[in-house]
Amino acid sequence: MQAVPPKPIVKWAGGKSRLVPELRARIPASIRTYAEPFAGGAALFFALAGEPPQKRRPGRIYERAVLADRNEDLLACYRAVRDDVEALIEALGHYRYDADLFYATRDVDPTTLDDVARGARFIFLNRTCFNGLWRVNASGKFNVPFGRYTNPRILDPDVLRAASHALQGVALEVADFSEVTRDMGPGDFVYFDPPYVPVSDTADFTSYASGGFGRPDQERLVAEFRALRERGAKAMISNADTEETRSLYADFAVYVVRAARNINSDPTKRGETNELLVQSWGKRGVHA
Repeated sequence: MQAVPPKPIVKWAGGKSRLVPELRARIPASIRTYAEPFAGGAALFFALAGEPPQKRRPGRIYERAVLADRNEDLLACYRAVRDDVEALIEALGHYRYDADLFYATRDVDPTTLDDVARGARFIFLNRTCFNGLWRVNASGKFNVPFGRYTNPRILDPDVLRAASHALQGVALEVADFSEVTRDMGPGDFVYFDPPYVPVSDTADFTSYASGGFGRPDQERLVAEFRALRERGAKAMISNADTEETRSLYADFAVYVVRAARNINSDPTKRGETNELLVQSWGKRGVHA
């Protein structure tokens, strides 16, 4: 039995930990394949993986799970957690909260590292960078500065071991969302948490991987969302509550929910805000 329930192991801009109850209440009771093509912190996946079995449902609600993302560092980290968590814990134990170490580690080319070393580097930078924000430049190089914290927890062995248990048997893919959902059909469920449509000209946090995620990508996502509905799969997506988003998903059931926004250059604009949850099933239109 796990000492702690599984939960996200990284901080993630737009993470869904506080929205999990709202998400959980909407998803199917049983799922053949569960997929998160924009894994990020994977808050919903970890919540589902940690649910205790019930008499009518002896195992997890999904038969198979797929986590994917275009962020290669993130997926290397998840592979290390899944496949060799004790080595990852040992590697993380060599890190400390120090600005010089942060910048030296940031300068290391992650493609030269194996999954364990790359995963340890990823967690260290994530836990000690400004706001826990993962942002890369046009060359794909992580460029967030050192963060100022009192005593950040870089290593939490119990949380990592719980995540490792949850990730056993899970497929981990560096892939575009369309590759992940291509074969989804009846009985499958997909949760999309993409980079959001920006709410203003200064609120664009899409550079989590080189190439960004612009309007053409949002339109591709809508097309895939519609294709999943036509193939009989159920899908749900989170996005910002903007006129553009409402227009993009006008053909679906759209629900307005309150969600925490913790990252903004102006601290006075942090706090709760409206977001949209879009379902591929249900009555078309916007529902409060």
